[in-house]
Amino acid sequence: MNEMLKLTDVEHAYAGGITALSRINLAIRPGEHVSIIGANGSGKSTLLKMMNGLVFPSSGEVTAYERRLTEEALEEPAFRREFRSRVGFVFQDADVQLFCPSVFDELTFGPLQLEIPAVEIERRVGDVARALRIDGLLARAPYGLSGGEKKRVAIASVLTIEPEVLLLDEPTNALDPRSQVWLLNLLFELKREGKTVVAATHDLSIVEDFADRVVVLSEAHEVVADGPTREVLADRELLLSVNLIHEHAHRHGEVIHMHEHGHATGLDHGHK
Repeated sequence: MNEMLKLTDVEHAYAGGITALSRINLAIRPGEHVSIIGANGSGKSTLLKMMNGLVFPSSGEVTAYERRLTEEALEEPAFRREFRSRVGFVFQDADVQLFCPSVFDELTFGPLQLEIPAVEIERRVGDVARALRIDGLLARAPYGLSGGEKKRVAIASVLTIEPEVLLLDEPTNALDPRSQVWLLNLLFELKREGKTVVAATHDLSIVEDFADRVVVLSEAHEVVADGPTREVLADRELLLSVNLIHEHAHRHGEVIHMHEHGHATGLDHGHK
């Protein structure tokens, strides 16, 4: 099977006719690390939620493992269990995702819903907690954790399901620099394990290190580029057009220098 998730001619509008996605054609293949980039409001979060069966298209089709992903399909216990065990989603805001009284309960919640045996759940929780360095937090209440700790717990709560595909919405949101380095190291490890990861972000600072492939959404909610990371990020006119980098001018006497800057990247590509 070449495609795990596929969107064909997908469009989506929220109440009031507000367009979120327009004419989206996209396929995710096994083992890929894909970054979906675009300015705020371009539809990145909606696209990820659609891949996870949390939002459904107004028109077009989403397929998961060669079966159409619909509300009706997810009402079938067998398909719902299979899909939820294979595709995991980490929300942008960890506070939205964490609701159990303890970190231990957060990590066991998903596997319990999938009716995984208790001995196997215990193994998974132990392995994931050690790998993400949260084994000392298992008895803590999530609401009392720092932002970085909450993000680790949110990711851990998905990894205990052992999904094949991990969907991350703005994964660096609210993370300090040290936590961002930790996140990149985790993504490298998941890549080594052969996991498929799709991350939506407007933070270009992690894209070059993380992604094999970049999909660009415009402010018109359309895919305007889809290709190898270096090739896409080298197209400065494209990044300017979708509001991911900006230009500003410095005057030195009679000479004006134009510089490009990317969101949270420190990018400054010199004089133009």
